[in-house]
Amino acid sequence: MNNYKFTISYDGSRYYGWEHQPGKDLTIQGKIETVLARMTGSDSVDVISAGRTDAGVHALALTANARLNTDLSPQQIRDYMNRYLPEDICIRDVRIASDKFHARYNCIGKTYRYTCYIGQLKPVFDRKYVYVLDKMPDVEKMREAAGYLTGKHDFASFCGNVHMKKSTVRTLDTIDIRVSGDYLTFTYHGDGFLRSMVRILTGTLLEVGWGKRTPESMPSLFHEKRRALAGFTVPAKGLCLIQDDYNRG
Repeated sequence: MNNYKFTISYDGSRYYGWEHQPGKDLTIQGKIETVLARMTGSDSVDVISAGRTDAGVHALALTANARLNTDLSPQQIRDYMNRYLPEDICIRDVRIASDKFHARYNCIGKTYRYTCYIGQLKPVFDRKYVYVLDKMPDVEKMREAAGYLTGKHDFASFCGNVHMKKSTVRTLDTIDIRVSGDYLTFTYHGDGFLRSMVRILTGTLLEVGWGKRTPESMPSLFHEKRRALAGFTVPAKGLCLIQDDYNRG
C-alpha cells in the first residue's frame, strides 16, 4: 500500500466545502473518496487535505494524500479519477509520496487569492468567481492597512468560528493588493488561516478603502480579539486557494 499525493483543482460553487458534512452529500472530499473506493474496491478511503475550504470556495491546487492498495500507476490513477469525478473537480497530478508525508501536518504555508470585480458591465462569465463591487475603494489606503495586518498576530477578531478553542495566532507574511483591468485582487500568504479569515480580512480592508475605518485602527483589532469589531465577511465565491507549500525532500 503506497501513500499518494494529489494536486486537486475544483469549482466549489455547488459544494458544502471540502470536508464531510452530516447529511450533506455534496462535498469535495466525499466525491473524491467515493471514486477512490470504487477504484480500489475498498469499503472506504480516507483522503487527507492540507486544509478545509468552506462552502463555495474554490481551489486551483489543493494538496491531499491517501493510502491506496492498487496496481495502477500514478498516471492511471489520475486518469481514472478524472474519468469518474464530476466536471467541476480535476485531479491535476498524482505521485507516490514518502510513507511519512501528511498533507495537513507537513504543510508550511498557503496562498489564497480573493477577486473583486470593479468593471462597469456585468461579469457574465466570471459571476461565480468574483465579488462585484458597486464602488471603487481607495487602494493605497488598503495597502497601508495591510501593512498593519502582516506579521505574527492573534487573529481572533478575524476568525469565523467564535467558539474556537485552539490558538488563533497566525503569521501572515504578505498581503498583495493589485488592480488589473476590471479586477481587484487580494493575495494572502501565511503559515495558516482560520475559518473565514481571508474573507474577513478582505471585508475589513474594503471597509478601509471605503472610508468606514482607518488603517491606523487595525492594531486595535488584535488587542480586542472580538469578531464583531472586524469587517464584514465577503462572499465565498471570490475566494480561491492558490497553492500549499511544503519543504523539499
